[in-house]
Amino acid sequence: MSTDDETKFEYALRGKAWKVYWYLLRHGNPVSAREVQRALRFSSPSVANHHLEQLRELGLVEKQEIGGHYVLVNQVKIGVLRHYVKLGKLLFPRYFFYALFSTVFYVAYLLFLMQNLFMRENLFITIFGAIVCAIFWYEAYRVWIMRPF
Repeated sequence: MSTDDETKFEYALRGKAWKVYWYLLRHGNPVSAREVQRALRFSSPSVANHHLEQLRELGLVEKQEIGGHYVLVNQVKIGVLRHYVKLGKLLFPRYFFYALFSTVFYVAYLLFLMQNLFMRENLFITIFGAIVCAIFWYEAYRVWIMRPF
């Protein structure tokens, strides 16, 4: 994706349109304007329909001819989405996996490999590992709270 396209999407996907896109990304199934309105607590289905149509014009969703439901057809990695990984219907901050990986190996080291805490090398690894894990968990949390809802 070119920088002009990214700029276009970042400009178009703001406010409620961003929330609708995020909902469609997380939901995964075709949705109606009424479902979006209820899930995002918009004042009326026409507000949800307006934003769904905006996404359709951007080429991110398509409207099904039968039933009139909207389905996500393209994904863009802009804004905070650059820091997320999608697994099925779930979105995880990328730092979550770094934090989980580092924490598992840190705990494994503490339980199985460390012989004596008060040796200089073990003390350094213990402190360093705790700091690395704390930084990754902090970054995962920071990206998590930046999501639209």
